[in-house]
Amino acid sequence: MKKYIVFLLSFYSTLIFSQKIESYKLTKQEISERELKDVTDFPIYKAFELSDKGGVYELVLAENQKTISKKDTLNTKIQAICVVNDHGGFLEKWRINDLLEDTDPKETNIWFWTKYCSTKDIDGDGYIEPVIVYGTRNEDRYIRRVKIITVYKNKKYVIRAVECDFDNCRSFEKDQSWNTLPQKIKTHINQLTEKMRKEQDVLLKNG
Repeated sequence: MKKYIVFLLSFYSTLIFSQKIESYKLTKQEISERELKDVTDFPIYKAFELSDKGGVYELVLAENQKTISKKDTLNTKIQAICVVNDHGGFLEKWRINDLLEDTDPKETNIWFWTKYCSTKDIDGDGYIEPVIVYGTRNEDRYIRRVKIITVYKNKKYVIRAVECDFDNCRSFEKDQSWNTLPQKIKTHINQLTEKMRKEQDVLLKNG
């Protein structure tokens, strides 16, 4: 009997502490049904449901779509917001806000680079570490800024890059706290940076 009780306790402990790690993109209908539009003031570009040891939560990527045309949609502001559905309301875990900068040439668009964003457990600790990537273009349609933001234990670790034809106006900076990240995550982001360099013809480097 004691062995049976121990087995049950072990079984239920496993159920509690081994939450399945999942991530999937929500449909427009699911976004509407979950009333995620209440999370942001902007139109929702994409939204995801994430599930890990910490529970189930939603990640919303929103762009304000300031100018919409047949050729392009231009944004002046973006938001990435992570929320938990809490008794019919939303409890915010973290958010990212950014907007166009006053530069020369002038920045005209800011957008989420979802091709390089990810929502997975990078270091195998049972928790998803979202990686949010976005960029800006100037009026000459060249990429000007790139940001790579890794969220680890609800804290943001940011890489900021400015692209430029001249060495003195080009930069690539990591947060001072960057080196406190687990090695697996740092390796993953370094590989992502190299991939972006090759695929997008960006330098992502200092000077």
